[in-house]
Amino acid sequence: MAGITVEKLATVLGVSPERLLEQLAEAGLKVTGVQQEVSAAEKVKLLEHLRASHGKAKEDLKAPSQITLKRKTVSEITLSPGGSRGGGKTVNVEVRQKKTYVKRSTVAEQGEADPEREHAQKLLAESQLRRDAEDIARRDAEARRVADEERQRELEEQRRREREEREGAEQLAAEAAARAAEEEAIRPPEAEKPKAPPPVVEKPKKRELADEKPRGHKPIPGAKRTHGRAFGEAVVEETEPSFNRGELHLADGARRPGKKKPRGKAPEQRGSGRDHGFSRPTAPVVREVEVGETIIVAELAAKLAVKAPEVIKALMKMGVMVTINQTIDHDTAVLVTEELGHSVKRAGDRDLESELTSQDPSAGEATTRPPVVTVMGHVDHGKTSLLDHIRRTRVASGEAGGITQHIGAYHVNTKKGVITFLDTPGHAAFTQMRARGAKVTDIVVLVVAADDGVMPQTIEAINHAKAAKVPIIVAVNKMDKTDADPERVKQGLLQQEVVPEEYGGDVQFIPVSAKTGMGIDNLLDAILVQSEVLELRAPEKGRARGTVVESTLEKGRGSVATVLVQSGTLRKGDVVLAGMQWGRVRAMFDEAGRQIAEAGPSIPAVVIGLQGTPNAGDDFVVVADERAARDAATARELKSRDVRLAKQSTKLDDLFAQMGQGDVQTLNLLIKADVQGSSEALRESLTKLATDQIKVNIIASGVGGITESDATLAVASKAVVIGFNVRADAQARKVLQEGGVEINYYSIIYEAIDHVRKSLTGMLGTETREQIIGLAQVRDVFRSSKFGSVAGCMVIEGVVRRNKPIRVLRDNVVVFEGELESLRRFKDLVDEVRMGTECGIAVKAYNDVKVGDQIECFDRVEVQRTLG
Repeated sequence: MAGITVEKLATVLGVSPERLLEQLAEAGLKVTGVQQEVSAAEKVKLLEHLRASHGKAKEDLKAPSQITLKRKTVSEITLSPGGSRGGGKTVNVEVRQKKTYVKRSTVAEQGEADPEREHAQKLLAESQLRRDAEDIARRDAEARRVADEERQRELEEQRRREREEREGAEQLAAEAAARAAEEEAIRPPEAEKPKAPPPVVEKPKKRELADEKPRGHKPIPGAKRTHGRAFGEAVVEETEPSFNRGELHLADGARRPGKKKPRGKAPEQRGSGRDHGFSRPTAPVVREVEVGETIIVAELAAKLAVKAPEVIKALMKMGVMVTINQTIDHDTAVLVTEELGHSVKRAGDRDLESELTSQDPSAGEATTRPPVVTVMGHVDHGKTSLLDHIRRTRVASGEAGGITQHIGAYHVNTKKGVITFLDTPGHAAFTQMRARGAKVTDIVVLVVAADDGVMPQTIEAINHAKAAKVPIIVAVNKMDKTDADPERVKQGLLQQEVVPEEYGGDVQFIPVSAKTGMGIDNLLDAILVQSEVLELRAPEKGRARGTVVESTLEKGRGSVATVLVQSGTLRKGDVVLAGMQWGRVRAMFDEAGRQIAEAGPSIPAVVIGLQGTPNAGDDFVVVADERAARDAATARELKSRDVRLAKQSTKLDDLFAQMGQGDVQTLNLLIKADVQGSSEALRESLTKLATDQIKVNIIASGVGGITESDATLAVASKAVVIGFNVRADAQARKVLQEGGVEINYYSIIYEAIDHVRKSLTGMLGTETREQIIGLAQVRDVFRSSKFGSVAGCMVIEGVVRRNKPIRVLRDNVVVFEGELESLRRFKDLVDEVRMGTECGIAVKAYNDVKVGDQIECFDRVEVQRTLG
């Protein structure tokens, strides 16, 4: 191991170099200067000296004299099953071990010093051995007793089976003998062969026939049965050859309930072994049940034809604590079913997604629908003001900072017809919102300011429209300004392959002014003409389908989603599935807050009643009932969970890469916003601020106010809380204040981004950089009794200062790094020497300066690190 200089060791220990030199001298170490290295052995000697000076014995550094190891193992012993019922008894065996290892020298010393203690330890060990032997004997006796009981039960079961087999054989023999006697009695003698007249069969009365004949059966001549079958089956006796008819009898106890036995002569008694057709099963019934991804315990018990407590008991033996209404997964169901002696077949997965996306049979004929128009463009180009003039409202004045920060959906009844407008944000942070707006739209109105031209978000909007294959109408806004230049706009859009009609393209350019209203009618005409060309049609009847434009969580109303219906009609009371959330529509409102009963194609509506807040951009569909919605939402949630876990899986290479990044700092953030789109935009923008030196970790993000649970999470993870158009309640503020967690409120997104960027820059801290300030050429070397070698130099670059560190270069290679001991001009001691001036330089602790060397003077400065 390499040594360390006295100066650096003093810095590590937090003492002055002079004090450390004194302590080294007191320890008997010869150290001449602060630049001398101290070896590991010298460090140990210094440590022993310091401990001795503080009154601590040298023996305190010794290793422990004994080590105690404890170990506990738990195993299971399954005894052989008894009888034919299956199953067995499981016995848990727990073994605890404790071993103490003692140094031999310590034992010898203790034995010599304290013989009574050694005797006591010996007695204790003998007692422990005795107890262990008793425990082993007791366990062996218990195991023998259990084995004897199992053997006794098996012997009794075997005797019972042999007894039943013997009785059955005797009964069969008796039946065979009785049958032979009957045949012998009715067989005529062989010597006499007169033609016997047919026997007279006494006809029973009608009432008796009605009672004795089974419904739907006829007597069969020549047939004979020795055993009765099920209740109600006939027993036919053969008394003559097949041309004679026998009498028809019902088996004992086989008459229909509620009927009396016929009066008259009692039927002939049969053997007891032929009275019934039921027999005890000789083997357990094995069932094959179908189980899907999940199943309820009660449902599994019903399929297995066993009681639910039996299934719960088997699960508890496996270590799974469940209730009768709890759901278990497929693997657990397979294990418990096989434990109960049955088999499992995986049920065919029900394709819920294909059922939801299948054609609605109740949908009617498609009719013309209003166009959905998305207004896109760069920030502050007048998109919302243009819509204001069309809607005769003042929306832009209500937006924070005058910029739109979430998608607004409106439908307008104009003189030309109904048009649905989507107003998207223009700020760079809202890329995902603009992409969603282009996805659900029919026509894109691209607003470009005539005095500003094509800007970055203008190009991004064009790319979104092209990706969605949506036609574009360009609205050249702010034509009322004196510096308006529409030709500049056209030239800029030509570079993005947006060609006006006058240049032979297919894009309409409409000059407008949101302030004066110029060209608004022409813009509406262009939109309606484009919609007629597209032939937009959708069925009005049937279940509604569409897209979630925006969602939020409001106090007193719960989850609120702004949806755009694309086909069918959405009505109050419908069961809606939106992404992984579902619910029944409790109330519907239009964009003005008026309550409505239904919304047709291309009409936006605000829906209340979902179980949770869906993600903006999720598709929604009306389903038949709540069960289908719940099953589909659960399936989507499981799929989303699998995807999320797959993304979080860490490979071995990634693990090593993370281990190598020990100096990477992390800023934890908790984001709460008023709407889902703003939360998503903040999360995306702040994550992009991360660099290799500092990471941004979003521990949680959502919509709604900052609650106590959010504050608790922030305190536990030491995260900065960002509230975008939301506030924290009293309990949350109290928790954050007690935990010392910072909370920041914003209403404009770029202010939040700038603040977080400054915080990250501050966390990076400063870095030390070297700056060369001067270079001197050694022209001659002199010897001095006081300083040793003194270099006569000429400063050829910059300035050489006495209190700055230097390097000695020989053939442009660093041979020494240190500091100046003396800097003189002639015989005068000076602080600095400038370029073109001769001087004398004495290098501290270095005497090997040669003619032709260069002495480089440099300075170390601290520079604030910035994000890359």
